Amino acid sequence: MFAGTLTKNAETAATAYSGMIHSSQFDIAIQLETRTKMSERSPDFDVTAVNKSGRKVRIGTAWNETGNTTGNPYISMQIDVGLGPFRVNAVQTKEARDAQSGAYEIIPLVSNGTMKSGSISGELTAMDADNAFAGYIANMMFDLDFMLIENEFKTEETHPDYRIEVSSPRGHPIRVGSAWMAKSNRTGNDYVSLLINTPDGDLRVNAVQNEEQRGGQTFSIIPFVESAGQDRSDNAGLALVG
Repeated sequence: MFAGTLTKNAETAATAYSGMIHSSQFDIAIQLETRTKMSERSPDFDVTAVNKSGRKVRIGTAWNETGNTTGNPYISMQIDVGLGPFRVNAVQTKEARDAQSGAYEIIPLVSNGTMKSGSISGELTAMDADNAFAGYIANMMFDLDFMLIENEFKTEETHPDYRIEVSSPRGHPIRVGSAWMAKSNRTGNDYVSLLINTPDGDLRVNAVQNEEQRGGQTFSIIPFVESAGQDRSDNAGLALVG
């Protein structure tokens, strides 16, 4: 659950990039400082930040990378702020690339693991405006308030209908997953399929309406249990950029 921005500095600047990284627990200003490479795969940058005592500390490393499918450059970072190491990528939107801008968006590295949904509680409520939803999801380990914001970049059937966002302590929006409107093959009822990126893996849940809720604005979030006879959406994949 991480987000942020990164900006390339002028060639004469002491640091190569400056930016911010946000989570539901912190907002931290970071800098990428060029370091001497000892081998082809050694880091290109040290990631530094200033702690509460005002001391500059090294909190991670970063590499210049190129996408295997797109050929677009991006920056891969491994960071530890005292909560355990995590990975994020800094990528450019098509608009930033076309404008030859030095602006990057920090997104979480897509997890390959799937977290079991287990005992989950939550609700999703349709808002009156902006085709958005507000909701929460909780278990004994976490409790998240989030928003579903319409994906204005959807151009393909498989792209998410919504992005899932939470807020950092300073109110910065953090994208933590994607959601799709779906229809049950068995009942014909509409539901919402959600895939949320957590530090422990991807969490998949559905938001459904029971008989009392049907036709209203409230959906109940239930664990996703996959079985041979259960509906499964081919769209259900975590696409943080799509």
